[in-house]
Amino acid sequence: MKEALIEARGLQTYYGSSHILRGVDFAVGAGETIGLMGRNGMGKSTLLKSLMGLVNPRGGQVTIKGRDMTGRPPYEVAQLGIAYVPEGRGIFGNLSVVENLRMAARPGTRGQRDWTYERVLDTFPRLKERLGHGGQQLSGGEQQMLTIGRALMTNPDVLILDEATEGLAPLIAREIWRICGVIRGTGISSVIVDKNWKHVTQITDRNVILVKGEVVFAGTSAELRAQPQLLEQYLGV
Repeated sequence: MKEALIEARGLQTYYGSSHILRGVDFAVGAGETIGLMGRNGMGKSTLLKSLMGLVNPRGGQVTIKGRDMTGRPPYEVAQLGIAYVPEGRGIFGNLSVVENLRMAARPGTRGQRDWTYERVLDTFPRLKERLGHGGQQLSGGEQQMLTIGRALMTNPDVLILDEATEGLAPLIAREIWRICGVIRGTGISSVIVDKNWKHVTQITDRNVILVKGEVVFAGTSAELRAQPQLLEQYLGV
């Protein structure tokens, strides 16, 4: 693997007395696109929240760019160049599309300004048509585009997408996948959670499957596609 931007070792995460993550190892290298898969309730979102500091693991370690960030607050994780698009999107409904984008604008950790306001609008032409609309006036697909665009305005080193196309119409979902491919082409590392393994493996370098909080598969997209029995067993396809 390339230089690790994010590395988790032996994560043990609980919600109350419920043991969710059970010794999970997970890493994201520079320029890598990683698929994180598994059925509902298997720990995918909990892993992302543990990486982002939204949930504190009781055991194990989270390292970002060589720094121990275990249990550190989310804003410190974000300051290291990690952008998070949560399930549910989390846009500001009372702000316009323009305001949602511009409030997030800042250079990246290396001073890079690759993702400007103009570039985001060129990448998301539907948003360009709705600049004055409030976030609550957008469709679900448009909200997802806005959330991804807002994350890109921070010029991140790693972009994390939780449920990238959940609940979206097929046409809009295809547009999101196109955008994920564009992002990959720029060299930004990505972690993508989605149930559509065919689309995920078309753009990912490696994939991790979680079952009941444990890693049951970690390997390349080619290796995963070559094992249909694993796909059926763990993803129910």
